[in-house]
Amino acid sequence: MKTILIPLCALGLLAGLHACSEKHFINDSAYREQVEQDLERKKEQLPDGDLFSIFNRELTAYEREALMFLYAYMPVGDITDYSGEYYLENIRLSAQAKAEMPWGKEIPEEVFRHFVLPVRVNNENLDDSRRVFYAGLKARVMNMTLHDAVLEVNHWCHEKVIYTPSDARTSSPLASVKTAYGRCGEESTFTVAALRAVGIPARQVYTPRWAHTDDNHAWVEAWVDGRWRFLGACEPEPVLDLGWFNSSASRGMLMHSKVFGRYKGREEIMLQTPLYTEINLTQNYAPTGNAAITVTGVDGKPVAGAKVEFKIYNYAEFYTAATRYTDKEGLTSIGAGRGDMLAWASKDGASGYAKVSFGAADNHVRIVLDKTGREARSEAIDILPPAESAHLPQVTPEQRQANDKRLAEEDSIRNAYVATLFNKESAKAFVATHALPEEAAGYLAASRGNRDVIAQFLLEAQKNKTEAKAIDLLSVLSSKDLRDVSAEVLNDHLAGSPQLVADTALYNACVMNPRVGNEMIRPYKSYFNEALPAADKNGFAEDPQTLTDWCEDNITMREDLNLPNTIISPTGIWKSRVADVKSYKVFYVSVLRSVGVPAWVDGVTGKIHYRRIDRQVVDIDIEQPEALQAPKGKLILNYKPTPAVANPKYYTHFSLSKLNNGVPRLMSYNEGDVDMGGGTSWLHTFKNGITIDAGRYMLVSGIRQSDGSVPATISFFEVKEDQTTQADLILREKSGEGKKTPEVIGRIDTGLELTALNGEETVSLGNYCGCTREGHYILAILGVNQEPTNHVLRDIAARGRDFEAWGRRIIFLFTGKEQSLKYKAADFPELPATIAYGIDRNGAIQQQLAETLKLKNAAQLPVVVIVNAEGGIIFKSQGYTIGLGEQLMKELKSIR
Repeated sequence: MKTILIPLCALGLLAGLHACSEKHFINDSAYREQVEQDLERKKEQLPDGDLFSIFNRELTAYEREALMFLYAYMPVGDITDYSGEYYLENIRLSAQAKAEMPWGKEIPEEVFRHFVLPVRVNNENLDDSRRVFYAGLKARVMNMTLHDAVLEVNHWCHEKVIYTPSDARTSSPLASVKTAYGRCGEESTFTVAALRAVGIPARQVYTPRWAHTDDNHAWVEAWVDGRWRFLGACEPEPVLDLGWFNSSASRGMLMHSKVFGRYKGREEIMLQTPLYTEINLTQNYAPTGNAAITVTGVDGKPVAGAKVEFKIYNYAEFYTAATRYTDKEGLTSIGAGRGDMLAWASKDGASGYAKVSFGAADNHVRIVLDKTGREARSEAIDILPPAESAHLPQVTPEQRQANDKRLAEEDSIRNAYVATLFNKESAKAFVATHALPEEAAGYLAASRGNRDVIAQFLLEAQKNKTEAKAIDLLSVLSSKDLRDVSAEVLNDHLAGSPQLVADTALYNACVMNPRVGNEMIRPYKSYFNEALPAADKNGFAEDPQTLTDWCEDNITMREDLNLPNTIISPTGIWKSRVADVKSYKVFYVSVLRSVGVPAWVDGVTGKIHYRRIDRQVVDIDIEQPEALQAPKGKLILNYKPTPAVANPKYYTHFSLSKLNNGVPRLMSYNEGDVDMGGGTSWLHTFKNGITIDAGRYMLVSGIRQSDGSVPATISFFEVKEDQTTQADLILREKSGEGKKTPEVIGRIDTGLELTALNGEETVSLGNYCGCTREGHYILAILGVNQEPTNHVLRDIAARGRDFEAWGRRIIFLFTGKEQSLKYKAADFPELPATIAYGIDRNGAIQQQLAETLKLKNAAQLPVVVIVNAEGGIIFKSQGYTIGLGEQLMKELKSIR
């Protein structure tokens, strides 16, 4: 990594001081002493690898204290995988921004320390974005107020990146810019990095799971004139504290932020770890209630140190959104939105749970650790999300018009950049010109801004007559990998993967493949080829169990020294001899692949697997590292199909978790198109039985209702070795469900006119719907390129064949001509052919929907309704909703 080191004194940043070394980064002597103690503790925990050598060079007091702060609280991977010079450059760049930006002197030391200096935002790969972004933004915001600069940085971010879903690995800020899109976690990471680059305190706000619908979201808070304000990342609005998610956030159960280091701000501290402080920000967005939990044993005595997980129903599982530990009185508490969660307490293999309603007046819940998981039982639990209570800042028509104009300009800037990237046609032309294999065109088109790296890799492979193997390597990479993989990584794994197995598919997927989980892929095979003694290499290849023995002797497991969902690189573990469980799995598999042994991590169970020389596949449980095959049993789920849910889907209607030491661990079965035979469902996977590890299990099931509530069921059972266990898959309906005459909740004038896109003729809504007297149709007002609308379009596309079989018209309306031109139906190729598009003339239809349905925020899109031929509305959905296609089909099937 190229580093530019500029002494602070040379920059003139400390003018007025007697000497550069006299300026402190931490002026609070007590806090400085705490940092010093924490750094010394970190050095004791990481004695190997000479990881703190940066402190041996000449530093100013400011630089030394800032480095102390970073190294004291950095996760292991950030210490092992990035140089001290890298962090020193970032310290100097942050000081430069503070000195040169007009708001620099306004930022309190504590706020600057925790929300400007830190490089890491989430679990992204770190890069040179601070230097690059400062160069690109400095002149643009230099003469603005802090308030206006925050808005302007977000416009700059929108020029570079828009929302597109992707896998769970978080791209670095510069990789997102090269790609020109990212999911919300990547957009917010990028925007926080951009704000910090110009000295604006910023933090990522995260709701780990919504309560009223599935999925999650992340956005940004920026410190403006003494208080925190929020914004949608890469989604500029005319004012702060406004985003498409205002209403969704008002229904949130928990919104939080992880703050680097020991933070002592005014916010509620949810969790203090050796690396970060997790703070509760829910009250910034939603009315909250408090709940106290007392955990006792079966003897009625309080249990100190019990782990209490607060779980939100989402994607048909109870997902842990926050974790607390009980005090000596067995007590813990938390504040959350006024809805329901499940509190799960555990210690020493015993567990207990209870529903917690944060809106209740008396909210002290007692949990007894009296469950072992061996007893078969089912329990109904009705889950209610918080009610909507959004407060929206005022936006004038002039502000909205000006902002829309800017958004269009920014779209054109970004689109001009995207036009320079490979598309299918230009990639095919490049392949033909250079006589590359035809398959190469797909990888080039997918590489986006990483096109030069992929193209050069292919050309070099052609020159070296290894293009077939190069294509095999590219074939096992994800689309995101293609967009940010480096030439160093590709060359390392192409040249450094021993081929000791004849099975090409196995070799490609489980030896040459650089990826193990969701980590940032790195070069490591040439490193281990040099670092591993010959005896160890031969021993690991002949008997991988010897690697288990080596790890037991040499690797220290420390979950507290790494961040959740952040992976220490394999070479970083080798240097530090420290790992957490997730990183250990990646390390173990990477070492085996480096010596030619096929190895992988099972996507469902999370176990390590490897294939021995005798072709036997062995699995390893980290908690029981002996290389023994786990005992197996068979599980059959019994279910009676209904018209509404003929084939329950995993993550939509049910999920399965294995109980390990009293704690549920989700079985991560794959998603996919169930209707095409892919994905995981009752019919395809569990009806006739599936072989799984013996043990205790928890089955969660439910059907999300249109109001966000869920009549859920939790079932427990034990799968015994070499036996078949049968359990009931229960999907409860609310009373009155089934075939029904639907209630009319509003009415729309069927004579309202719209402009049809096919010919642009004006037509009434009643004529355009094509309904018979007793028919129904779906009407939707879209917010083009907005995340909530994109989710709805993908959900409807996922059930496209069902909607076509239903046979009625679906009307998608745009709010204006400009919006219709931005819409790209090709982005949603599975949408049903029964869709008709139009433009809501003068917004009359949107306005009447808002009035008849009493929508609190008429501008929040999309609005989706089911309407009968007379204009009676029998179903509505507004804003961010996951699984809407499923809800719509369920509602349509229930109509008498």
